[in-house]
Amino acid sequence: MEKVTGIGGLFFRAEDPVKLASWYEQHLGVTQVPIDYDQSPWIQQSGPTVFAPFEQETDYFGDPSKQWMINFRVEDLDSMVAQLRSHGIEVSVDETHYPNGRFARLRDPEGNPIELWEAAK
Repeated sequence: MEKVTGIGGLFFRAEDPVKLASWYEQHLGVTQVPIDYDQSPWIQQSGPTVFAPFEQETDYFGDPSKQWMINFRVEDLDSMVAQLRSHGIEVSVDETHYPNGRFARLRDPEGNPIELWEAAK
């Protein structure tokens, strides 16, 4: 059986796509979509990716009107949180150290939930 090899993109609606793409690039380092084929898109490090549908009634994403949440892997959660907070971005760190690592939560300017994950070492 053929299988997909990873996620090739995440596509979602935004009130101001240009502004939101700039926010992701400035604060999380996610390169914007190239304007031509001579430019490179955002290149991820290889690593695990969880693909997990949730029940409609879940409160895991926070705001029940949001239909998706993205989880970004980070090398150093504490440094990333400090960087985001230095830009006035509210970040909530889960103080529990899970077997698979540590987590933090924030929202982008349009209220979409983002989870940061530092894998257990």
